[in-house]
Amino acid sequence: MAEAVDTTQLENGITLHPMPLTAGQKAVVRYHGLLARSGAQQVYLHCGFGSDDLGAWSQVQDIPMTNTPEGWEAQVDLTDPSRLHFCFRDNVGNWDNNSGRNWHVEIHNGGWI
Repeated sequence: MAEAVDTTQLENGITLHPMPLTAGQKAVVRYHGLLARSGAQQVYLHCGFGSDDLGAWSQVQDIPMTNTPEGWEAQVDLTDPSRLHFCFRDNVGNWDNNSGRNWHVEIHNGGWI
């Protein structure tokens, strides 16, 4: 029997771990997208929470990412059981926001369905 995979590869060089995302835990976001490939000196995870993709984000923060051999990496505390919304920026003001769509991932509340 195959072991369950707890990492998800999103489009454009984004990896999330663990999956599913669960409120009250930490998530690791790894980025090796456009800014990383363009030689960014520093990358920030710009993230927040909210119930839908178009609404206002709450608890918005810019988390400095660490450059690792696997790509730029940051941890985010999943303090809200709604959705994690995120994009990336570098230290000179360039953004990777998934062509204006950002990235959005459901956060599980930890209860049984």
